[in-house]
Amino acid sequence: MGSFRLLSSLTYLLLVILTVCAILLSCVALLSQAVRTSPSRSWSRNINALIIGASYILVFFTSLFFCAKRRIAVRLRLQRISKHYRPVGKGDVPNTVHEYITREYLRACLVAYESAPREAFHLGWGRPGTKYAGVRFRRALLDSVAEIDALAHVVIPAHPVLKPHARMMHHFRFIVPLLDDPVVLRLYDSAVQLARNSEAEPTEEEFEVGWEAAEEIKRILDECKMEMMQGSMTDIQLSDTV
Repeated sequence: MGSFRLLSSLTYLLLVILTVCAILLSCVALLSQAVRTSPSRSWSRNINALIIGASYILVFFTSLFFCAKRRIAVRLRLQRISKHYRPVGKGDVPNTVHEYITREYLRACLVAYESAPREAFHLGWGRPGTKYAGVRFRRALLDSVAEIDALAHVVIPAHPVLKPHARMMHHFRFIVPLLDDPVVLRLYDSAVQLARNSEAEPTEEEFEVGWEAAEEIKRILDECKMEMMQGSMTDIQLSDTV
């Protein structure tokens, strides 16, 4: 596309140069002919040379006038075009053009719909169309460890610092009394160990078990956090009353 545009510009420039050269040569030829055919064979009192020169000057300024007029008209018309997005209505274009645009738009929508993936899936990632679409199972499980650890430190300030390879059963042992079912922590520990050490990507079923366990642990810790905040507010109000 770029080479074609360059070739077109060069061709146009060449045609302009050839046209100007042809006009100048014709002007020189006519003026020399006027001088040769005059009785005095000179420029003085040569009415033919004057008419020829005046004609070419008139043609030159007339051409400049039409070029400037055309350029100004194009610029004014372009300025009237809205710079903001505006949907094309049926009355803005001829009916045939509007029908063609509508038909092509519907065809593009149909192609996009038919080409959208449905049953395709990638190992370790959520399938399109499910609630886990776009989720990488291994990364999501490992990221949940830091989130639960942050909540555990809020509820239990003396909670141990998270170590890179610590088992979840050992690291979160102090929150076990807060859990409704300690099995939840075992399931979460198994899912995290699988995400850390397994060469194979976690399946959707394995991720779902670990993710639901993580959500349950976070829910319980959030409830404990809210109870602590409410208790702190009550203590502050009682101290203000006293």
